[in-house]
Amino acid sequence: MVSPSDIMDQSTEVCGTICTECDYFSRCGGCGAVQGRPFWTASVGIEECPIYECCVGERHLDHCGECPELVCERFTRFRDPDVTDEEAAAALETMKTRLLRKKREEQGL
Repeated sequence: MVSPSDIMDQSTEVCGTICTECDYFSRCGGCGAVQGRPFWTASVGIEECPIYECCVGERHLDHCGECPELVCERFTRFRDPDVTDEEAAAALETMKTRLLRKKREEQGL
């Protein structure tokens, strides 16, 4: 698990995920590199991650921490079936924490 002090030292994607921690990073490169089309979109039959599409494509935000709807249903629409409910909830909370911290830092707070 990433410590709070290390959160902003790593590449946090628009959703709060640190893609370099993913086992598939070498295959994908993260949403920034593939413009919201990570490896998993093909397996669920979509072209673009709905979080990336909303944040970057529709709302023109740098990350979801700038959105008043954080955390919205897009964060739970697709989920790794190998992850328990508890693990998914913890991961979502970590993502939210990263994004809100990023927003505060950008505002100089």
